Amino acid sequence: MTMMRSFSMAMLLFTLVSSISMVSSSPEAEFVKKTISSHKIVIFSKSYCPYCRRAKSVFGELDQVPHVVELDEREDGWNVQSALGEIVGRRTVPQVFINGKHIGGSDDTVEAHESGELAKLLGVSTKAEL
Repeated sequence: MTMMRSFSMAMLLFTLVSSISMVSSSPEAEFVKKTISSHKIVIFSKSYCPYCRRAKSVFGELDQVPHVVELDEREDGWNVQSALGEIVGRRTVPQVFINGKHIGGSDDTVEAHESGELAKLLGVSTKAEL
């Protein structure tokens, strides 16, 4: 019985490790990583999401144009969202990145904007400073 339990635990661990490594090296995960590293501002979004619209509008207020990936408009959007969830630990949208750094979701982005941290990360002046 103990040998069977050990074998079962080993198989479970192997399956878990295999599935995690498959996600992190999947084409979708590679797409997420490449997109993040190729653009100054990246937002993984869904076109109908009010939280996503709010996060996108923050960058408009700073006269910045983010690279937006609308997951609901991609055939592989569900898989990209799953890969994103594995990479950052959240499946929700939006997910915002600046210079390769994960900022977070809508509330995190708005908070960073209101505190001036977002402008600092982007190296821009806020309209209040002008």
